[in-house]
Amino acid sequence: MSHIGQLSDLVSGSVGAGHQPGGHVAEDADRRPWAELPRDLAEHMRPHLDEVADDMIQEIQARVREYDRQGEGPYSGTLRMAVERVLQYFVDRVAEPDSEPSSVTDFFRAIGRGEAGEGRSLDAMQTAMRVGAMIAWRRITAGAVNLGVEPRTLGAVGEAIMMFQDELAVAAAEGYAQAQAAVAGEMQRRRKRLLDLLLADPPATGEAIADLAAAARWPVPRTVAAVALARRHSDGRPPAFPQDILVDLARRNPALIFPDPDGPGRARLVDRALGGMLAVVGPTVPIGEAARSIAWARRTLGLVERGVIEAPKNAGVIRSVEHMSTLILFQDEALINGLAAIRLAPLAHLRPSQQDRLAETLLAWLQAGRNANEVAMRLHVHPQTVRYRLRQLEELFGDQLMDPDLRFDLEIVLRARALLAEGPGEHIVPAGKAASGESAEVVTFRR
Repeated sequence: MSHIGQLSDLVSGSVGAGHQPGGHVAEDADRRPWAELPRDLAEHMRPHLDEVADDMIQEIQARVREYDRQGEGPYSGTLRMAVERVLQYFVDRVAEPDSEPSSVTDFFRAIGRGEAGEGRSLDAMQTAMRVGAMIAWRRITAGAVNLGVEPRTLGAVGEAIMMFQDELAVAAAEGYAQAQAAVAGEMQRRRKRLLDLLLADPPATGEAIADLAAAARWPVPRTVAAVALARRHSDGRPPAFPQDILVDLARRNPALIFPDPDGPGRARLVDRALGGMLAVVGPTVPIGEAARSIAWARRTLGLVERGVIEAPKNAGVIRSVEHMSTLILFQDEALINGLAAIRLAPLAHLRPSQQDRLAETLLAWLQAGRNANEVAMRLHVHPQTVRYRLRQLEELFGDQLMDPDLRFDLEIVLRARALLAEGPGEHIVPAGKAASGESAEVVTFRR
């Protein structure tokens, strides 16, 4: 950007050198202001370019702290090269108003990319441009008074300086934005690789995690919680997550990792970040056990999608740790079905509606401490109806209802049966010829 200020000094130097502006002025508005400058002005400016470059560099280094590096040879050399290149192009354009500015604008795009790559802003360049333009215009006006320059020509010179400054500023900003986008894209790729590494099973080594986290500029937390996502944001727009969250919505099973989820205010942050999404938060685990957290979260999400675990209205956040007993029940459904085949065999010969009523009553009786009145209140039926059903259950199950271990088994399978019954048609139903003494099996079906 300092180069633009130097371009201004170049113009002022040429005027101060004793050139009397004048000559033909083009009327083509599309070529203003360059076409309004006398072309022979360029020849009067060329002999003064080195002097103007020196003045410009000195002024920039004096006024812009970031450019005050006289003792650094490579840096000073780069600054001089940029200044001279801009000055030369400006003079060439005065001589040939229709010349394309691509070479110098490409140069400034590269400067913008370099500033972004070094982690600096464009503030110093913009300041240098303003300083240079101010000094250039000051020298031009001083020379114009002495030389009797026509106001229209003087105005065209000033307009050309400002236009050229804008062109270079835009080019630098474009290069800066391009570099930032490239850096952001690469950083996003690294963060996605880090997410994959953390969720890998078997887990990666702590050293591998630390190395990739450093490359992704992600501070390694002590604990994390993995989150399984069911779908995108409800309004179709990708949600905006805080920078410390690792997220990949494009993967087959969308997931993210929340660092330090149990810290102050973090639970509320999780809920806010996941608003409008059906998401399951796994348990908080050490950083090296993120795979276990996502496994719990995905298992919970599967039960939510089946209707075994109730989903919040309008989507929302579900926490696996609040459904651990259900997760245990459905950890091995074949095992639950096998236990149900044995314990619910006495119901096998009944109609499905009878099975449902008696299973519901038996579960309520076990949960209510075998109190018939409490069962009636839970089921919203008359106590006499409950007692009638209990007599049926005593006839079917006999002494099994007196054995604490068998009652525990019955409560397990009846809880699983009740959870499935709340889902979209799934049910555990005993089938077989229990009445004839043959063992029954339990099947899961959809109504």
